[in-house]
Amino acid sequence: MKRRQRRQTEVFSMSFLDVISCGFGAIILLLVLNQVGEPLQLEQAKIDLDGQIQRLEEELFEIRGTSEVLERELKSRIEQLSEEKRRVARLRGDLSNIQGEYQASRDEAETINKLEGTLTVARQSMTEEMKRLLGADFRRSVEQPVGGIPVDSEYVIFIVDTSGSMQTFSWQRAQKKMREVLEIYPKVKGIQVMDDEGGYMFTEYRGKWIPDSPARRKAILDVFRRWQSFSNSSPVEGIVAAIRTFYSPEHRISIYVLGDEFTGPSIQDVVDTVERINRKDRSGEPRVRIHAIGFPLGPNVPQYTSIRYATLMRILCARNGGTFVGLTDEAFESGRRG
Repeated sequence: MKRRQRRQTEVFSMSFLDVISCGFGAIILLLVLNQVGEPLQLEQAKIDLDGQIQRLEEELFEIRGTSEVLERELKSRIEQLSEEKRRVARLRGDLSNIQGEYQASRDEAETINKLEGTLTVARQSMTEEMKRLLGADFRRSVEQPVGGIPVDSEYVIFIVDTSGSMQTFSWQRAQKKMREVLEIYPKVKGIQVMDDEGGYMFTEYRGKWIPDSPARRKAILDVFRRWQSFSNSSPVEGIVAAIRTFYSPEHRISIYVLGDEFTGPSIQDVVDTVERINRKDRSGEPRVRIHAIGFPLGPNVPQYTSIRYATLMRILCARNGGTFVGLTDEAFESGRRG
């Protein structure tokens, strides 16, 4: 027999290819299995990131809200600080004014103490018309009650503080002083009585002079006894109204202010206002003389507004050719209104 010939072995036989194919298949299967797990992980990671983003957005909104609240609070605090600074500046200005007024009041008190108990004779410089009315040989009595006041006017205006403090504490004394002032003018061309707001005691004589006569003077004092009118305890309105209404270059006018308090915001503003209205003529004399009588407040009553009134009227009288007379609280009870 012929010896069977050995079959030649091929390197890339079917068995080898089968093995190779199986290996590739296993690798592909692993890859497929791995890709199947990755989407789950990616999906979970996406969910986690979305949740984290949502939390961060919520924290951001909360931070923004807190920031807006803090900004509003900061703005409010800045405004409060600015207002406090302005308030401190105003208080410093008020303190400076009060210190100046206090010093002026002390000077006024010293002057009043020196003059207390001594009233000089009121002397009247008479015009030709007054000489005709009174007589060239007329001489004023040395017993006249208002001292130191130049009575050279032909027209007299009373500006009266009708506030509660005046009516409670000093009304009878005010009536008495009004009578005394009228007595030092035996005859004038016209009289007028106004409250410190510029209102008229006799409305029928609004803007007109009340003719002088004994009957008219008696009527004025009688009505004064029961007169009541609103008052803000500041004479500037009455003074300005009187000057603007009654000033005439042909008339010699004196204003008498009767009061006990000044509650206005600024003494300097009143002085400046009156100075603008009551301008001086070519000879340096003011259009209208301004005199004032200061009445004391009641016992145990704060005296601050009374001191301010004395300071204001002392300045106004000095600058407007008049005299300020401050009354003491002697026989105070007798000055109460019945």
